[in-house]
Amino acid sequence: MLSALSKANFYLNYFGFFKVPFIWLARPKILQLNSERVEVKIPLKRRTKNHLNSMYFGVLAVGADVAGGFMAMSKAQESGRKVSLAFKAVEGQFLKRPEADVHFVCEDGKLIDEMLAETFQTGERVNKAVKITAICPSLHGDEPMAEFYLTLSLKQMGG
Repeated sequence: MLSALSKANFYLNYFGFFKVPFIWLARPKILQLNSERVEVKIPLKRRTKNHLNSMYFGVLAVGADVAGGFMAMSKAQESGRKVSLAFKAVEGQFLKRPEADVHFVCEDGKLIDEMLAETFQTGERVNKAVKITAICPSLHGDEPMAEFYLTLSLKQMGG
């Protein structure tokens, strides 16, 4: 029997391969997923590096997208209701060059729960910024390499 984390990684690979191939190319892996926190790792490899041998900023954006979006998709699926999910805005601060595998951490599970409850109650679109922090634990512990604020947009679909 597959663990919840194995199922989540299978779904992420499936989604990336068939729906958003650039996600699949970055090879993200979910390391932790619970009601409050998700942690996703993207390895620093030839296809994710820039000319400075650090992670390319486009790949950093993919990691932030996966960390912020996967938790919301997972929670929406658990609700049993169809939810339209998109990102409407992004703000990023690049603090240090990430020269190792990067972990993307989002701890906004409660905020996403509140957003889902609001759209289920009102039927209206709900937009709020979720925070994703990129770290390189192998080199710098929990010191942020980058911080992203992605405006998550959720709306219940159908009745």
